[in-house]
Amino acid sequence: MKCYLILVILFNSVLYSQIAETDSISYYNSLANTNIKTNSYKDVFLYTQKAINYAQEHSKTKEEAIQLAKLGRLYYNLEKYSDAIDKLSESIQLFKTLSPSAEYAEANYYLALAYIKNNNFKAAKTYNEKTIALSKALQIKDNDDLINLQKAIIYRSTQKQNVAATILNSIISKPNKPEILDTKAEALYQMGLIEAENNRNNLALNYFNKALDLNAKNQNLTQKSNILLAISLVYDKMLDKSNAYAFLKLHLNLKESIAISNNEKLGINDYETFKENQRKHHLALIAKKKKEQEKTERFSRLINYLSIALIAILSLLSFSLYRNNIIRKKSNLLLKEKNNELIKAKEKAEKASNARADFLSTVSHELRTPLNAINGITHLLLEEKPKKSQLHYLNSLQYSGNYLTAFINDILEINKIDSNKIELERINFDLKQLLEDIKNSLIEVATKNKNAFVLDIDPKIPNHLIGDPIKLSQIFMNLINNALKFTKNGKVSIVAKLQDLQEQKAIIQFKIIDTGIGIPPEKLDSVFDSFSQGSIEINRKYGGTGLGLTIVKKLLNLLGSDIHLESHLGEGSCFSFELALTVNNNFATTEPKKEISFDLSKIKGKNILVVEDNAINQMITKRMLENKEILCEVIDNGEDAIEALKNNNYDLVLMDVHLPGINGTIATQEIRKFNSGTPIIAMTAISLNENREMLLSFGMNDVITKPFIPKDFYNLLSKYLEN
Repeated sequence: MKCYLILVILFNSVLYSQIAETDSISYYNSLANTNIKTNSYKDVFLYTQKAINYAQEHSKTKEEAIQLAKLGRLYYNLEKYSDAIDKLSESIQLFKTLSPSAEYAEANYYLALAYIKNNNFKAAKTYNEKTIALSKALQIKDNDDLINLQKAIIYRSTQKQNVAATILNSIISKPNKPEILDTKAEALYQMGLIEAENNRNNLALNYFNKALDLNAKNQNLTQKSNILLAISLVYDKMLDKSNAYAFLKLHLNLKESIAISNNEKLGINDYETFKENQRKHHLALIAKKKKEQEKTERFSRLINYLSIALIAILSLLSFSLYRNNIIRKKSNLLLKEKNNELIKAKEKAEKASNARADFLSTVSHELRTPLNAINGITHLLLEEKPKKSQLHYLNSLQYSGNYLTAFINDILEINKIDSNKIELERINFDLKQLLEDIKNSLIEVATKNKNAFVLDIDPKIPNHLIGDPIKLSQIFMNLINNALKFTKNGKVSIVAKLQDLQEQKAIIQFKIIDTGIGIPPEKLDSVFDSFSQGSIEINRKYGGTGLGLTIVKKLLNLLGSDIHLESHLGEGSCFSFELALTVNNNFATTEPKKEISFDLSKIKGKNILVVEDNAINQMITKRMLENKEILCEVIDNGEDAIEALKNNNYDLVLMDVHLPGINGTIATQEIRKFNSGTPIIAMTAISLNENREMLLSFGMNDVITKPFIPKDFYNLLSKYLEN
């Protein structure tokens, strides 16, 4: 009998232990971990949810919080960030009822990561700060680099780039260890994003390439995909379309590979099935709670019946208040909707303003630099005594280059036209010669489209007038270029007719007439709007930005005139306007302007250091200096320039502002610490109107803007070299 009892007890013990082993959190965890190794995420989610259910049923709050956090991390790893936020938030609510723990800190860290992925940086900052506070209280230091990286990402995304850069550099400076490679690679990537946002493209590429090198050691595919996309965007900004496309293709291929991998881990049907099971379990819990509530309700039902009468009376008394409350809520809702609309409109306006500022900044730098090469090479060719047959072409090229320089400046300052801040020149010019030069520069366009190109100038128009020839050139170039572009096998006429001549004022009417495609009647008013070209088909066929007529209208308004348009579809168009120009009667008595000459004996043999990273600009600047018998040394970065000035004596330094490594302003600042005498002239492709004072504040003596006029360039050099 005793043996029988012992056997029964042993059997029950074994059975109980087996049940416990097959129905416990540790058991479900072991199954989940096994399936993670085989990428069977369908079963990973299943067993993790079973662990949560077990913890709920047995009132194990801490275990439930830990398993919810684990489920949230699984969602995060599969890029389902909204689901991750839900589960991690549930976990944190449970952790708040318990003593602080490392698991609690880790849940806050991952919730901050999920909010970063969803671009909710305000919430991310809150949970990052909670992670820091918990880690400090619990004296956890193993995750300092990860938490600091997270903090830096939040600072960068909220436009606190300097603070972010300081944190990131502290991570980057640490020695390469296997456990920190992924963090360092991410820090380098984030630094690259900061440099790219500040248009320091070469520095950005440097950081991205270093990030790729470290990434190759840790094989974080999502991180690699982000780096490839960032490199592609930088090359696109640099107008290197080949590299931009190559890296974009690598990014898309890798992104597709990651998506396929995630789908293999957890298919869409598996995910939907799991979510449905979660919903059913949640409904089952609600049903269970509902049954318990029904038991309680039976005991309180009698009291409820007795309360109904009182509630009815109170309801009648509160009805009027209820109606007023409904009206107030509707009013508040309407006000909230209107406020949201205003906020959205404000955000759109700010984005548009930022986009315009970025566009102007990009155009300023990216167009001025190659234009400097065009103007410089043209100048050098003209100095080398070209053939007579070549001289005409070089003069036309020089004229077009000078016009294009002025044109770019006016485009970039179109906002000044709107603000009435742009200044008009009042100088002597020959209108007839101006129109002849414009015709010569556009004759190739006319020939290409087989157009007759006629210039009809009233001989009564005075030869010498006072006005702004650059603004007039821009007006004529836009109108004539449009007429030639939209006309084929036809005729384009430029007509200038004297309307009246009184009190030294010449009233001149101008017409640009073409026999081209014409403009539909419904588009006559809108063609002067920005980016408007009549129709999408016209834009595709003829190209262009749609800004030309907008600029013409704004400039004519600035000159006190207006543009008039007559057009018939298929027959052609006529743009006309009148200008009142002052006649320069004293021009004949004034001495002709002398060419600027330089005393070569005073600047001959002088030694100049040129700090410039662009190979073409190096060649042009060096040749222009050597043509005046000036010695020249070329350096392509700021660091070497500082060392050269420490070890050598130079009569003058030409310092490019944008250089690889440290820029020209910082290099000048360092030079001034040990050399205050050598003149330093800044060369920049940025508009002087906003940046001149800033450049001078770093210790530079003067500034010249690329593309520069050779005469102005030599004159500025003589000013400092002769002294």
